[in-house]
Amino acid sequence: MAIKNLLVLAVFLSVLGGSVANSKGLDLNYYKHRCPDAEAIVRRVTVQYINGPWWPVPLGRRDGRISRKSEVNLPSPFAGIAALKKNFFDKGLNTKDLVVLSGAHTIGISNCGLINSRIYNFTGKGDFDPSMNPSYVRTLKKRCKPTDFRTSVEMDPGSVKKFDSHYFNIVSQKKGLFTSDSTLLDDPETKRYIDTQVATAGSSFNKDFSESMVKLGFVEILTGNKGEIRRKCAFVN
Repeated sequence: MAIKNLLVLAVFLSVLGGSVANSKGLDLNYYKHRCPDAEAIVRRVTVQYINGPWWPVPLGRRDGRISRKSEVNLPSPFAGIAALKKNFFDKGLNTKDLVVLSGAHTIGISNCGLINSRIYNFTGKGDFDPSMNPSYVRTLKKRCKPTDFRTSVEMDPGSVKKFDSHYFNIVSQKKGLFTSDSTLLDDPETKRYIDTQVATAGSSFNKDFSESMVKLGFVEILTGNKGEIRRKCAFVN
């Protein structure tokens, strides 16, 4: 069970996670400029381990020669739909990819710190985000006290260790943990996809997720004289 828990956390961080780093500086996209195939393989293996879909992972990506934390441009959990769409479009991904890859939140955990203002002081007046289901806010407040920023919170309650379409059910009930989850209901295309997955028990989600993951794997590939294939991952040639 401990191994499974680690894999669940690993795939959350590697697919669409937040900015989490440890004291030694190892974090999401750490291997982007060292061994870029590594995280892609981890994503696929861990998703499969928890009953998720399979997708091809082309190998042979070139490694960068310089790694900068500032270059890690991940979607913010506080972002609205316009910012999220721009973030994805800038990477060559479309609106469908946005909502499909958001479905990766069906697994993994976050912490109370990332939702504190959303449930306790959304506009600075001691209120909560009105886009959230009030009953869900009450549940979150029982787990996350006003000064608690570290307790873990499931992103898809009841299905956190299983890769499935349950996330879309949660979002449709206005129980998305992050603003970036709830805001998917603000766009006609993303809302339509959510409604379809809820109505059909996720009939196309696995296929859609596999296709979007393949597209994600081709984002910002180095070609020509850019980068190198390292002989040892930890060192430039």
